[in-house]
Amino acid sequence: MKSNRIILLLLMVIPFMTSSAKNLSTSASNVAGASGKAVAVKTDKKSLSRQEADSALKELVEQWKNDVRENLRQDYTGKAIHHDTLEMKIWTRLFGQAPEGERSMFISMHGGGSAPHEINEQQWHNQKILYEPSEGLYVAPRAPWDEWNMWFKPGMDELLKKLINAAVVFDGVNPNKVYLMGYSAGGDGVWRMAPRMADTWAAASMMAGHPGTVKMDNLRNLPYMIWCGELDAAYDRNTLDTQKGKELDAMQAADPMGFIHETHIVKGKGHWMDRLDTLAVSWMKQYQRNAYPHKVVWLQDDEILKNDFYWIHVSDLELGKGKKVIVNREGNTISIEQSDYRTLTFMINDEMMNLDKPVVVKWHDKVIFKKRLKRTRANLRQTLYSRNDPAYAFPAMVTVKVEPAP
Repeated sequence: MKSNRIILLLLMVIPFMTSSAKNLSTSASNVAGASGKAVAVKTDKKSLSRQEADSALKELVEQWKNDVRENLRQDYTGKAIHHDTLEMKIWTRLFGQAPEGERSMFISMHGGGSAPHEINEQQWHNQKILYEPSEGLYVAPRAPWDEWNMWFKPGMDELLKKLINAAVVFDGVNPNKVYLMGYSAGGDGVWRMAPRMADTWAAASMMAGHPGTVKMDNLRNLPYMIWCGELDAAYDRNTLDTQKGKELDAMQAADPMGFIHETHIVKGKGHWMDRLDTLAVSWMKQYQRNAYPHKVVWLQDDEILKNDFYWIHVSDLELGKGKKVIVNREGNTISIEQSDYRTLTFMINDEMMNLDKPVVVKWHDKVIFKKRLKRTRANLRQTLYSRNDPAYAFPAMVTVKVEPAP
């Protein structure tokens, strides 16, 4: 788009200078299981070497874990996760053995929905015994609501994030080995929460759920499984799940390095698939989360708008339903392929790029930024506590603006 005029906003990784950086900072007060006190320390903008940044990250992660322990111990030991006025009860069971910090986690969402409380309770108890991984922490949460959309209402993102963080510090879960699954209404939830929180999961599997109007662009880097009985005609589940599987086939054909998936429309089965869907557990377990994909496709959800996805951040001022961005990285170069935002912030670590060399940002084929970035402790702390995930603690950031021509 040669008619576009590109303006560079920020050449260094100094936080608190742009609205995007401010969002990263101010959102820290709302992180799941984190302490505002831990964030409110003197900002350290000193440039760090890679070794110094690695050392700072380890120290900050330990502080973060201590905050999670302090803030979520009562919830986790009491088997009920809280966010604002919401409560999500949990049932847990450990399977097999794993080295410290390497345990897998399976979050398994029950069916029910717009039904009497007793029905949803029964479905929750059924979910507790539905799947048995060979290794891992199996968690069956109880939805906070008795409604059709009980797994993807506002607040669910925060509840799930708190649950994961607690499991990381108390049960040695590897946050790159967290899997999402659900049956019936729980499958409805997987259809929504898998793409909405795609940068959280290692893989996801949907069983006997209804996709509604969900769009699957965000599944580009998330292995995804679809299970539905051939005869499960209620609400057109069988037809719509088959259609979604074909859509994923087409998306993978157009982008062969992404959209790993399998679709199983089980012949002769209705809503209950006689446990054939349990094969999803071992299928998911072969994958780990790719926190720093080379290509990111991000489409904003129709219900919950977010500032961050993988290693991209956008400002509150530009949030909007249906906004999309496609970005690629190769070596030390970031290429913006498509953006419905005028401002983008890229968060970078040494696993992604060599930060001892210049980082290049391109809009299509035009270089709009080329400079070596600073690693700082302030950036690490800021992103750790705003993202509430050690994988997304970044030592360097750069913000660029794409301003369309009048």
